[in-house]
Amino acid sequence: MANHAELRAVMGMFATGVTVVTSGRDLPHGMTANAFTSVSLDPAMVLVCVKRSSVMHDTVLAQGTFAVSILGAEQEGLARYFANSSRPRDEREFETVPCHPGPQTGTPIVAGNVAWVECKLAAVYDGGDHSIFLGSVLATGRGETSDALLFHGGRFGRAG
Repeated sequence: MANHAELRAVMGMFATGVTVVTSGRDLPHGMTANAFTSVSLDPAMVLVCVKRSSVMHDTVLAQGTFAVSILGAEQEGLARYFANSSRPRDEREFETVPCHPGPQTGTPIVAGNVAWVECKLAAVYDGGDHSIFLGSVLATGRGETSDALLFHGGRFGRAG
């Protein structure tokens, strides 16, 4: 079994898209995630993995909904912001983030995205130090750009 650092380095070689996962209407929270994927087209379902000790984990469980904004190539700053543990965790968290409420749940959807999905929590699975949140897709949309932000080998890049 590989040690934690080695496993992280190896998994970092898998190129992924970058997303911001959001949850909450009145006091929303967000986080950067690349552990996101489509699960099923019929019924429409996606999954996202969220660390159990995070504020986002408790927010998704309490709200029962979440949204995923797939970031555009020019949104590295937003990815870094939502990955930074020292950002505000109160009503100021979204003060400088351009977003609009999702049409079904009111969960923030980040502006300037490539695409987005809005979900109702369908199931939660044990994923070690993370939970695997399975979401039933309530609404989808495409953003203003087609150039996606990527993450590979510890660095941001672009596709498109």
